Amino acid sequence: MAIPQQTIDQILDRTDIVDLIGQRVKLKKTGRTYSGCCPFHQEKTPSFHVYRDKQYFHCFGCQANGNAIRFLMDLESRNFVDVIKDLASQTGIELPKDSTEHKKLTYKKSTPAASTQTPSSATPPAFQPDDDPFYAFQMQQNEEDMASFDLAENQEGNLYDLLEHITQFYEKELALNHGAQAYFKQRGLSAQTIQQWRLGYAPSDWQHLEKAFPTDIEGLKHIGLIRTSEQGRDFNLLRERVIFPIRDTKGRVVGFGGRALNDEIKPKYINSPDSDIFHKNRLLYGLYEGSKNKASDWLMVEGYMDVIALSQAGIHGAVATLGTASNTEHLNILFKRNHRITIAFDGDQAGQKAAKRTLEIALPLLNDGRELKFFILPNEHDPDSLIRREGTETFKQLWQSAPLLSDFLFALLSQEYNTAHPEGKSQVMGELKNLTNLLPQKGSYRYLLTQSFREKLGLGRRFTAQVSHDASLSFNIQTRNEEFVIALLISHPYLYKQFEQLRAYVPKEELLNDILTILDRVFDLLPEDQEHAVYYMLGATSQFRDIISEILIRTNIFSLVDVPEKSFKLAEEYALSLQEDYLRKKMKQPQSLKESHNLRMQLNELTKQISLKLMG
Repeated sequence: MAIPQQTIDQILDRTDIVDLIGQRVKLKKTGRTYSGCCPFHQEKTPSFHVYRDKQYFHCFGCQANGNAIRFLMDLESRNFVDVIKDLASQTGIELPKDSTEHKKLTYKKSTPAASTQTPSSATPPAFQPDDDPFYAFQMQQNEEDMASFDLAENQEGNLYDLLEHITQFYEKELALNHGAQAYFKQRGLSAQTIQQWRLGYAPSDWQHLEKAFPTDIEGLKHIGLIRTSEQGRDFNLLRERVIFPIRDTKGRVVGFGGRALNDEIKPKYINSPDSDIFHKNRLLYGLYEGSKNKASDWLMVEGYMDVIALSQAGIHGAVATLGTASNTEHLNILFKRNHRITIAFDGDQAGQKAAKRTLEIALPLLNDGRELKFFILPNEHDPDSLIRREGTETFKQLWQSAPLLSDFLFALLSQEYNTAHPEGKSQVMGELKNLTNLLPQKGSYRYLLTQSFREKLGLGRRFTAQVSHDASLSFNIQTRNEEFVIALLISHPYLYKQFEQLRAYVPKEELLNDILTILDRVFDLLPEDQEHAVYYMLGATSQFRDIISEILIRTNIFSLVDVPEKSFKLAEEYALSLQEDYLRKKMKQPQSLKESHNLRMQLNELTKQISLKLMG
């Protein structure tokens, strides 16, 4: 069964090697890698490492290494095809039933009308990504796994080879065009940067590719670099533009981006169209280069020049989409490399709209542990211009201080609505609810984000103590009993948090224990309005209606505690006072010497707290 390398690469890209191996080997995160005891030989000290960013494993003890396919083949003694079928099923990728997929990577070479020396007539040197420690391994795997790739020389061309030849052609054209060189020089790029990113230039000639590659017309049309007009004439897609080769995660050129040198030419940017080897929605410009430079932090920016300028300044990890809006595939690619990613946006209104669109796309992906930051750029600046003006260190500081999603979202919504009024606060909470409904149902982030907004809008359930410094705490309360606490909790249910610790001390047979248990169950359901919260509690404790009514009358609680600050102060006093009472009662009849010792330690600690309150 012949399986195209493109399909194998797609399966490996969608397979998380850490998760796959982690199901069979106990792994522990150590820095940027995961380590464990090697399953291929006996060892006590872990020397087996898994690299998520490279989708690669290596044992420094027995030298076993490879990708997810090799791991399953060696560990389970299975053949290549069986493993591929299994992984394809898990990743949802359909394997080719015949040689159709293989044919998509090839095209039929044509015979030129006349034998002319062209740049494509000489065989260029084989491309090898610079300093890639895994390149040899990848090539060896390709040879072992894809021995069925038997291309007929001089009859078939390979699309990857053709794209590599075109890249070299554009590089040579850049060296001959002073205008294109001046553009890159004006943008501050060094000769070394231009060479590293393999930048080039597409001539203004409408048929320059046909002239350079006369035997590869079918291949050029297949990857969309030659188009046919309505009049039936062929023309080149990229003309009089500086060229940005786009590489996949293996370092192979799969497409091009072109920027017009003349601002009158529209559109300013053009990218290769999608083809069998070029998929804009599953690629990020700069991802290969960032990985090669061992980037750990990732920043999504808008343009190719932003990525290159940041890299030249020593900031690796910037990536850009390929002329499309960011999508879930793009974000998941980065989340596989780091739990925290940052997205840069312009500070203008258009940038804010783009940020909100990205936010809605990202929310369903924010499982617990993932973080999204928003780097809002100053007006009239992009990362390229900002780093040139402010310098590398300042840019890094701005990036590190970029707000997390929760802070960014609050700032965004509070700009849209006037939160000084109840109506504005209500609109903010309504917008937030629509957005949090997009978050994963499992996990705590939805709840925590809502609570954060409530506190920022002053809707928190807990009273904030606003006690005057002249007021002193008094623990000489004449009516120091459970009845007063019950009355306080019924009249001010939000004070439950002050008494929550009492549940560990109050005997189960006492009414106060029942009231605390009910409050613990319904606390998150309490209405925001104070009066409504009291009615809610009276309903929740209806089985004790008669006795609670007597307590409320006897304590005269509603006239005694008529302001939040006073109730908060009393809650603090009674919580500590009752804890002291219950501890002293338990100390009179300890179950053991150990319990007596523990109770005395608790009482000593509680006495210190009471002393501090009295001194404060």
